[in-house]
Amino acid sequence: MAKQGFAVAAFRDGAQWRVEAMPPTVLGDLGVLLQALRAQPPEGGPFLIACVPEEFFVLARQEGRRVSLVLSDLTAAVEFDLAEQVLTRLGEEPPADDELDEAWPIGDLELFDDLDVSEEEMEDLLEDDDALPEEMVDALFDRLGLRDEYERATQMLGVGR
Repeated sequence: MAKQGFAVAAFRDGAQWRVEAMPPTVLGDLGVLLQALRAQPPEGGPFLIACVPEEFFVLARQEGRRVSLVLSDLTAAVEFDLAEQVLTRLGEEPPADDELDEAWPIGDLELFDDLDVSEEEMEDLLEDDDALPEEMVDALFDRLGLRDEYERATQMLGVGR
Protein backbone atom coordinates (compact mmCIF):
# COMPACT_ATOMS: atom_id res chain seq x y z
CA MET A 1 0.00 0.00 0.00
CA ALA A 2 1.57 3.27 -1.10
CA LYS A 3 0.80 6.26 1.06
CA GLN A 4 2.09 9.80 0.87
CA GLY A 5 4.54 10.98 3.46
CA PHE A 6 7.49 13.29 3.98
CA ALA A 7 11.06 13.15 5.16
CA VAL A 8 13.50 15.68 6.58
CA ALA A 9 17.14 15.58 7.60
CA ALA A 10 18.62 17.60 10.44
CA PHE A 11 22.34 18.28 10.59
CA ARG A 12 24.89 20.71 11.99
CA ASP A 13 26.16 23.53 9.83
CA GLY A 14 28.88 24.94 12.03
CA ALA A 15 27.22 25.80 15.34
CA GLN A 16 23.71 25.87 13.85
CA TRP A 17 21.30 23.05 13.13
CA ARG A 18 19.69 22.96 9.70
CA VAL A 19 16.65 20.97 8.64
CA GLU A 20 16.14 20.16 4.97
CA ALA A 21 13.52 18.34 2.96
CA MET A 22 14.43 14.90 1.66
CA PRO A 23 13.20 13.18 -1.50
CA PRO A 24 10.18 10.88 -1.13
CA THR A 25 12.32 7.87 -2.15
CA VAL A 26 13.51 7.55 1.46
CA LEU A 27 9.95 6.56 2.44
CA GLY A 28 10.09 3.25 0.62
CA ASP A 29 13.45 1.74 1.41
CA LEU A 30 15.68 1.68 4.50
CA GLY A 31 18.83 1.48 2.36
CA VAL A 32 17.90 4.70 0.56
CA LEU A 33 17.03 6.35 3.89
CA LEU A 34 20.39 5.38 5.42
CA GLN A 35 22.24 6.52 2.30
CA ALA A 36 20.53 9.92 2.60
CA LEU A 37 21.49 10.06 6.28
CA ARG A 38 25.14 9.24 5.55
CA ALA A 39 25.19 12.03 2.93
CA GLN A 40 24.70 14.61 5.72
CA PRO A 41 27.67 16.29 7.42
CA PRO A 42 28.65 13.88 10.24
CA GLU A 43 29.38 16.47 12.95
CA GLY A 44 26.87 16.65 15.77
CA GLY A 45 24.99 13.44 15.00
CA PRO A 46 22.75 14.15 12.02
CA PHE A 47 19.34 12.52 11.90
CA LEU A 48 16.61 11.84 9.41
CA ILE A 49 12.90 11.36 9.99
CA ALA A 50 10.61 9.73 7.44
CA CYS A 51 6.93 10.04 8.33
CA VAL A 52 3.80 8.48 6.87
CA PRO A 53 1.05 10.64 8.40
CA GLU A 54 -1.52 8.85 10.54
CA GLU A 55 0.59 5.66 10.38
CA PHE A 56 4.20 5.78 11.66
CA PHE A 57 7.60 7.42 11.42
CA VAL A 58 11.17 6.19 11.29
CA LEU A 59 13.97 8.09 12.97
CA ALA A 60 17.59 7.35 12.06
CA ARG A 61 20.56 9.06 13.70
CA GLN A 62 24.22 8.68 12.88
CA GLU A 63 26.93 8.99 15.50
CA GLY A 64 30.30 8.14 14.01
CA ARG A 65 29.89 4.77 12.31
CA ARG A 66 26.89 3.86 14.47
CA VAL A 67 23.33 4.35 13.23
CA SER A 68 20.49 4.30 15.76
CA LEU A 69 16.94 3.60 14.62
CA VAL A 70 13.50 4.17 16.11
CA LEU A 71 10.23 2.94 14.63
CA SER A 72 7.28 4.75 16.18
CA ASP A 73 4.89 1.81 15.78
CA LEU A 74 5.93 -1.82 15.51
CA THR A 75 2.58 -2.75 13.95
CA ALA A 76 3.31 -0.61 10.87
CA ALA A 77 5.68 -3.38 9.78
CA VAL A 78 2.68 -5.47 8.74
CA GLU A 79 1.63 -2.93 6.10
CA PHE A 80 4.66 -0.81 5.13
CA ASP A 81 7.95 -2.00 3.62
CA LEU A 82 10.06 0.68 5.30
CA ALA A 83 8.71 -0.22 8.74
CA GLU A 84 9.26 -3.92 8.04
CA GLN A 85 12.86 -3.24 7.01
CA VAL A 86 13.50 -1.29 10.23
CA LEU A 87 11.95 -4.10 12.25
CA THR A 88 14.24 -6.63 10.56
CA ARG A 89 17.34 -4.46 11.05
CA LEU A 90 16.52 -4.11 14.75
CA GLY A 91 16.18 -7.89 15.02
CA GLU A 92 12.57 -7.72 16.19
CA GLU A 93 9.78 -10.13 15.39
CA PRO A 94 6.67 -8.93 13.57
CA PRO A 95 3.66 -8.48 15.82
CA ALA A 96 1.20 -11.33 16.18
CA ASP A 97 -2.33 -10.84 14.83
CA ASP A 98 -3.68 -10.32 18.35
CA GLU A 99 -1.13 -7.51 18.94
CA LEU A 100 -2.14 -5.35 15.99
CA ASP A 101 -4.58 -3.25 18.04
CA GLU A 102 -1.78 -1.86 20.15
CA ALA A 103 0.92 0.49 18.89
CA TRP A 104 4.32 0.57 20.52
CA PRO A 105 7.69 2.03 19.60
CA ILE A 106 10.91 0.06 19.16
CA GLY A 107 14.54 1.03 18.80
CA ASP A 108 17.13 3.14 20.57
CA LEU A 109 15.13 5.65 22.60
CA GLU A 110 18.36 7.06 24.07
CA LEU A 111 19.51 8.46 20.73
CA PHE A 112 18.95 12.11 21.77
CA ASP A 113 20.46 11.92 25.27
CA ASP A 114 23.30 14.21 24.13
CA LEU A 115 20.70 16.80 23.09
CA ASP A 116 19.00 16.66 26.50
CA VAL A 117 16.04 14.54 25.39
CA SER A 118 16.12 11.56 27.72
CA GLU A 119 14.92 8.05 27.04
CA GLU A 120 11.98 8.73 29.38
CA GLU A 121 11.00 11.82 27.40
CA MET A 122 11.17 9.84 24.15
CA GLU A 123 9.00 7.12 25.70
CA ASP A 124 6.45 9.71 26.84
CA LEU A 125 6.39 11.30 23.40
CA LEU A 126 6.06 7.97 21.54
CA GLU A 127 3.54 6.40 23.86
CA ASP A 128 1.01 9.23 23.64
CA ASP A 129 -2.03 7.33 22.38
CA ASP A 130 -3.81 10.56 21.44
CA ALA A 131 -1.02 11.86 19.17
CA LEU A 132 -0.65 11.06 15.49
CA PRO A 133 2.87 10.23 14.26
CA GLU A 134 3.22 13.62 12.56
CA GLU A 135 2.24 15.31 15.84
CA MET A 136 4.92 13.28 17.62
CA VAL A 137 7.47 14.48 15.06
CA ASP A 138 6.29 18.07 15.58
CA ALA A 139 6.69 17.66 19.34
CA LEU A 140 10.16 16.17 18.96
CA PHE A 141 11.41 19.05 16.81
CA ASP A 142 9.84 21.47 19.27
CA ARG A 143 11.62 19.76 22.18
CA LEU A 144 14.93 19.82 20.26
CA GLY A 145 14.51 23.57 19.70
CA LEU A 146 14.34 23.12 15.92
CA ARG A 147 10.68 23.92 15.35
CA ASP A 148 11.24 26.91 13.01
CA GLU A 149 13.79 25.05 10.87
CA TYR A 150 11.48 22.03 10.70
CA GLU A 151 8.48 24.13 9.68
CA ARG A 152 10.47 25.78 6.89
CA ALA A 153 11.55 22.37 5.55
CA THR A 154 8.05 20.89 5.66
CA GLN A 155 6.57 23.98 4.01
CA MET A 156 8.95 23.38 1.11
CA LEU A 157 7.49 19.89 0.87
CA GLY A 158 3.94 21.24 0.92
CA VAL A 159 3.21 19.48 4.21
CA GLY A 160 0.61 21.39 6.23
CA ARG A 161 1.79 22.11 9.76
